[in-house]
Amino acid sequence: MKWLGVGVAALLFWCAVPVAAAPGPPGHTEWWFDSWHVQQLWADGVRGQGIVIGEIDTGVNADLPTLAGNVLPGKDFGSEGGDGRTDRDMDLFGHGTAMASLMVGHAGQDDILGVAPDAKVLPVAVPITGTTDDAGGEANMALLQAIRWAADHGARIISMSLGAPRDPGTGVRSCPEQEQDAVDYALTKGAIVVAAGGNSGAQGSPIEEPSVCLGVVSVGAVDAGNVVPSWSSRHPYLTVTAPGVNVPTVGRVQGQAFYGDGTSQAAAITSAGLALIWSKFPRLTGNQVVARLLATLDGRRSTRDAAAGYGSVNIGSAIRATVPANAPNPVYAAVGPFLARDKAAAAVSQPAVHPRRPPLPTAITIVPPPSPLAAGPGLAGVTTAAVGLLTVLLLITGARRRR
Repeated sequence: MKWLGVGVAALLFWCAVPVAAAPGPPGHTEWWFDSWHVQQLWADGVRGQGIVIGEIDTGVNADLPTLAGNVLPGKDFGSEGGDGRTDRDMDLFGHGTAMASLMVGHAGQDDILGVAPDAKVLPVAVPITGTTDDAGGEANMALLQAIRWAADHGARIISMSLGAPRDPGTGVRSCPEQEQDAVDYALTKGAIVVAAGGNSGAQGSPIEEPSVCLGVVSVGAVDAGNVVPSWSSRHPYLTVTAPGVNVPTVGRVQGQAFYGDGTSQAAAITSAGLALIWSKFPRLTGNQVVARLLATLDGRRSTRDAAAGYGSVNIGSAIRATVPANAPNPVYAAVGPFLARDKAAAAVSQPAVHPRRPPLPTAITIVPPPSPLAAGPGLAGVTTAAVGLLTVLLLITGARRRR
């Protein structure tokens, strides 16, 4: 969630250092490329081709060379309008651009590459706090519209690196009715829906939506040793964990690079991994793609663990393993009865009813990232300071936040 910028001097320094096996700047390599054997998948022709990822975020700077040709015209639900190809984040980090770079980045700015370089991102910007078009509580409705719009405009995967804590006064664990309806709609259109699990593990892991919504692949974080960090939220509904520690990205301004931790990154990387699986097996349904992901997790378990879900994502295994077409998918099994009921209700022109689902929260906010810090000889000290800053900022309450 918290990011440290990499200064120009540091970028020049990187160029003088031998390139690591995995892409990314020295000290901040994209370590999952090695554990998943991503470059070999690419060599085998598995590059995310034919898959559109609907990214609901702050928008994406489509003019960056590393994203050239990979960002489709989308939609900006803020009052400024547009096609989503402008990052509305007021910080140089550019949350939406950073997540897009993890998914479809190419051309290697600072040797940072996306997992699925031949996939396309469909940017859908929502006016959350921290952007140039903060809409406050109106952003909740924008999110619902964004999910449906993405599903209607070709998104095979809908990636949401954002979340909102459930109001503890409601006494319920379920997804808000209108938000669940939007997720259900996307699922009926054949899309896979992915959301960040949250970064509040040290603050009691409040229930988060949309990751709590039925049918959503909820993603927590792990480090290179497959250990769940203390800040990654613990939830009984968590689906999987994925790389979310020491993750490099590009920023929304050309020449800026960042690294940091968060379930935002984990969700984006998982979405890109799903794009690779689907490009390898284009005839599978969304249900079957998620089933394949779940059947091949590292540390796979039959019941969810609050910290690790069913296990840690391994896209290399998901693509190479033999998985039966009817492999179990507990994520879709949980939402299946609701979808079937909604379909039956629609057939007789009756509105769908989702019992025990509370209304939406009243506001959406994000916590602004810290100012960029130059890396260099004092990197260890900067990292220590960043951990302290992260702890403080995670205590700030808000509704919808980048993860």
